[in-house]
Amino acid sequence: MPDVLLTLALMLFGYLLGSIPFGLLLTRTAGLGDIRGIGSGNIGATNVLRTGRKGLAAATLLLDGLKGAAAVLIVQAVASYELALLAGLAAVLGHLFPVWLKFKGGKGVATGLGVLIAASWPIGTAACAVWLIVAGVARFSSLAALAAFAFAPLAALVVENFSLVKLAFTIAVLVFVRHQANIRRLIAGTEPRIGQKKAGAA
Repeated sequence: MPDVLLTLALMLFGYLLGSIPFGLLLTRTAGLGDIRGIGSGNIGATNVLRTGRKGLAAATLLLDGLKGAAAVLIVQAVASYELALLAGLAAVLGHLFPVWLKFKGGKGVATGLGVLIAASWPIGTAACAVWLIVAGVARFSSLAALAAFAFAPLAALVVENFSLVKLAFTIAVLVFVRHQANIRRLIAGTEPRIGQKKAGAA
C-alpha cells in the first residue's frame, strides 16, 4: 500500500505540474486576453504564435517543455526511474486535461518532448530534430508533431529499455488522438501551414 500511495502521489505531482497553462498565463499577463479565443483556441505555442508575439510563443514552448522535463527529473531525484516515467506521463496528461481549465488543454507536443528529453536525451533530442526537419520542409506544425512522436517509440525500441518504449508509445497515442482534427485536415489538404491564422497543432 505505501508503494501505491507513493506512486499516486508522484503522479499527482506530475499531473499538477503539467497542468500549468503557461500559454494562457503568458498571454493574459501580456494583456492579450484569453488565448482560447484566438485561432484554434489551443493553449499551446503554435496558437500563441498567432498573436504575432514570437517571444511569447517561444516562452510558451520552453515552459511547456520544461514542466514535462521537470516532472521526470524531480521524481527521478527522489524516487526511481520507473516512477519518474510515470510522473512524466502524468505531466503530459495534465497538459492535455488540466483541472484548472475544465480538462480542456493543449495537444501535448512541447510537454511530451520535454518528458522524452529528460527520460532519455538522445531519444528526446532525435524526436525534436524530426520535428524541426518536417516543420522546416513541410511547414505543417501538426505533421511535424505526428512524425516526431511516431519516430520516438521506434527509436526507443532500438536503443533504450522497454519502459521508455512504453512511455514513448503512450505519449504518441495521446498526441495522435489529440491531433485527430489536424489529421483530417492534412488528408483533405486544408491544414494551415505554420504562420497562418487558423487551427494548428501545438
